[in-house]
Amino acid sequence: MNEGKSGTARILIGVSMAIFGTIGLFVRAIPLPSSEVALYRAVLATAVIGLYLLVTGQKIEFAGMRRELILLIVSGIAMGFNWILLFEAYKYTTVSVATLSYYAAPVIITFVSATLFREKLTRRGILCFVMSTLGILMITVSGGGMSGKGTDHIGILFGLGAAVLYATVVLLNKFIKNVGGIQRTFLQFVAAVVTLLPYVLMTGGTHLGDLDPRGWAFLLIVGFVHTGIAYCMYFSSLQYVTGQEAALLSYIDPLLAVILSVTVLREPMSLLQVVGGAMILGFTLLNELPEKG
Repeated sequence: MNEGKSGTARILIGVSMAIFGTIGLFVRAIPLPSSEVALYRAVLATAVIGLYLLVTGQKIEFAGMRRELILLIVSGIAMGFNWILLFEAYKYTTVSVATLSYYAAPVIITFVSATLFREKLTRRGILCFVMSTLGILMITVSGGGMSGKGTDHIGILFGLGAAVLYATVVLLNKFIKNVGGIQRTFLQFVAAVVTLLPYVLMTGGTHLGDLDPRGWAFLLIVGFVHTGIAYCMYFSSLQYVTGQEAALLSYIDPLLAVILSVTVLREPMSLLQVVGGAMILGFTLLNELPEKG
């Protein structure tokens, strides 16, 4: 592997993860229903990634994906509603608690992979699964009152629901073999747009006319930067790093989200939540590291 390209790729993945870690701050400042934010995010990101594919000359080979088309559509729908639930979680609890609840996804993936795909769990894998699950329970039982609105448990449920849908996307992607990462994401975003548009129209309509310049700016940033540009950076760099390096760099996202929640938004965290969050991230990270032979 070319060391120069590998170093640049690590930087780009790290930057994209840092961008992902700030999304809660921007979504909080957009005075629109979560479903609308998710829809516009998908529309703007689809435009950016479509342009990226066009400029880089990357074609989508539809002939080779016919058997996987239904998986792409279902995973795209899951992705769109995953965003809705995550954005709702931001409204009902703190960004840190919402993010840590959302980070239950790797635990869910581990459990489902072991049962559905019969992937063998090692002793360390079992330990990491149990301790990460315990961390999620600690976040859940200590959630009340942290946002000051008395709705934290609702936010945690939304975060866990988003985690289930994100895990669904990851698991469905395991079956999609004939479509590259960025092309797959583009098609999933298209499916999300096609699904979310009628959903938004049937559940209250659009409210773009209500946005002030600040709201417009944050919405465009979430669509173009947090999604379109960040996804292009991430997927264009994946081929130059190992799976372990990508997994390690992915922890920038939740760590930065928690730090910004506490320092910028001044949202509190209880000691139990700090311990629970550390257990979720720490044991999930440990599970990503290779075991010594």
